[in-house]
Amino acid sequence: MSLLTGLRTWWQLKTGEDETPFDGQAPVWVISMLVHLVLMFVLSFMYIEGPPKPIATIVQAAPIDEQEEELFELTDDFTFAELPTEDIGSNSFDISEAAKSEAMVVTDMSQVPSPDTLITETTSEITIDNTIQVATGLHYSENLPVRGAAGQGETGATGAVDRITHEILLKLEERKTLVVWLFDKSPSMIRQRSEVINRFDRIYEELGVIEASGNEAFAKHDDKPLLTSVVSFGQEVDLLTEEPTDNVAEIKELVSGIANDTTGVENVFSAVWQSTTAYKNFRIPDSLTREPDRNVMLVVFTDERGDDQMGADKTIQLCRRYAIPVYIVGVPAPFGREETLVKWVDPDPEENQTPGWGEVNQGPESCMPERIKLSFGAERDDKNPIDSGFGPFALTRLAYETGGMYFAVHPNRNVNRAVSRNETAAFSAHLEQFFDPTIMSRYRPEYVSGEEYMRRVNSNRARLALHMASKATWLTPMEEPKLKFVKRDEATFSGDLTEAQKSAAKLEPLLLGLFDVLKKGEVDREKEATPRWQAGFDLAIGRVMAVMVRTQAYNMMLASAKRGLKFENEKNNTWTLTPADTIEVGSQMEKAADKAREYLERVVRDHEGTPWAYLAQRELDRPLGWTWEESFTAPPSARMGGGGNNNNPARNDERNKLKRGAGPPKVPKL
Repeated sequence: MSLLTGLRTWWQLKTGEDETPFDGQAPVWVISMLVHLVLMFVLSFMYIEGPPKPIATIVQAAPIDEQEEELFELTDDFTFAELPTEDIGSNSFDISEAAKSEAMVVTDMSQVPSPDTLITETTSEITIDNTIQVATGLHYSENLPVRGAAGQGETGATGAVDRITHEILLKLEERKTLVVWLFDKSPSMIRQRSEVINRFDRIYEELGVIEASGNEAFAKHDDKPLLTSVVSFGQEVDLLTEEPTDNVAEIKELVSGIANDTTGVENVFSAVWQSTTAYKNFRIPDSLTREPDRNVMLVVFTDERGDDQMGADKTIQLCRRYAIPVYIVGVPAPFGREETLVKWVDPDPEENQTPGWGEVNQGPESCMPERIKLSFGAERDDKNPIDSGFGPFALTRLAYETGGMYFAVHPNRNVNRAVSRNETAAFSAHLEQFFDPTIMSRYRPEYVSGEEYMRRVNSNRARLALHMASKATWLTPMEEPKLKFVKRDEATFSGDLTEAQKSAAKLEPLLLGLFDVLKKGEVDREKEATPRWQAGFDLAIGRVMAVMVRTQAYNMMLASAKRGLKFENEKNNTWTLTPADTIEVGSQMEKAADKAREYLERVVRDHEGTPWAYLAQRELDRPLGWTWEESFTAPPSARMGGGGNNNNPARNDERNKLKRGAGPPKVPKL
């Protein structure tokens, strides 16, 4: 029986009617519908595997200017600098000491790690967290030394250039390379420019020797593997080579012809920006090979921090966009301050060789102030700057974030004691003390943008307190107290004491304000794990408390003197306040003094061998109390005469000037 006949019979039996819905053409449509329904029902239970869904990845990188060309794709092959050996290059000087470079080698997409998470390793590697899928960049040796910064000044720049020569070779192993040499036109750079000119022959001779030996780095590139350009900068930026060249004689001639810029302005970031813009086409990938024509590396020689630091962020972005590393042969930044004094000696030996001193901005080493400027009743702590262990912040960050290096070069770095001005090499800044770079690697500043820096500062109240207190002391200089009082008569003596008390009265509210700010930050001090911030906070609050004790004790000693002081020797007429270990004006001051010493001793104990410990120990060595000492001061009239031995002081002074020469030379703007 057919399916249609069976359905008709079933309908007639159920309804008792002869006509059914399955008569005529209708059954065909109904059967078709039923068959399709059955097929759809069956198919609904069947699973067909589709293409896998893509896994989202997050890559954090610096912001990129959208108006620039599209960034080329990063290749999977990376070439990184090897760790330095005792001798860099076949022609290197054998130098036993090392200067400090704090610019880590990073990838184009690296995050800047915080100092407390850095790992020192002997090899370079790319570490990728597959869970978060964020490229964390290289963990390169944090103690990367720069050869040639020890002993004599002439070994500084040349040692750094030796290492840069090694970096050039590494770039050549990957592809053809363009090296752009940028020279600061400051008069203080005369000697360093001369050193580098003399070194060019060694650089290109060394690379030539390598080429002649059949090194694979040169075998890969038969079309001028190494090209060079020269740029000079001061107030203006000059691209001295119209086209990159491989002519060493031409390069040396261009560098030798750089004229001094006496404006005192160094627009180093503008120079890097313009150089990158001029040669970025070498870094744009070919449409077919997806490879750029050349590597480009910038090598900057300067002895200042740069007067155009506001352009640092844009410059860093541009260099990162085209993967152009910046190597900087610079100077160490003074710890927690902007200015240093550079020793100037006329480069012409026929001229007066008497040293002069010119102020130069070479710091600070951090994004914003992290050290208070404070003193009272003793030698100012910032009279003689000390080494910070790092380069000027913005320049070091430029090297750090572009994958280059910062070479902090100073000829006195190997002196393991206080350095006097007389010992300071010509054309170098006077830094009283230097610190072991291995120890200082744990105290590296945070090389991030100003916005990110403030976000990190606000994450901890101890950091914020230190930042606020430091900023306040930079803006409000402290007055020096009067310590010597000549007693001509009671009324004048009392008036002098009262005037001196006024200076203390002005300082006390400032100190109390600083202490109140730092005290509020103390609640987060134990949460702070970064050695740099720990040392900075403890030193600041310890020093503020110490100066508070000195100031209040000074005020009380003046007040007691107004009630009467009696000379033991009746011939004496002068009272001088001298620092003393004992505090003679109350037990409350003693308690505050003990607390100050507690903070300072913790800095010395926990941060040995650092600038913070150096300053804390110097603060501890200064007594917190005062005592009166008497002496005799001759009346002014007795000192203004011709003096003994029938000598004429004015005439003697003229003779001394003739012996000394014409006096210190006029120092140009450095």
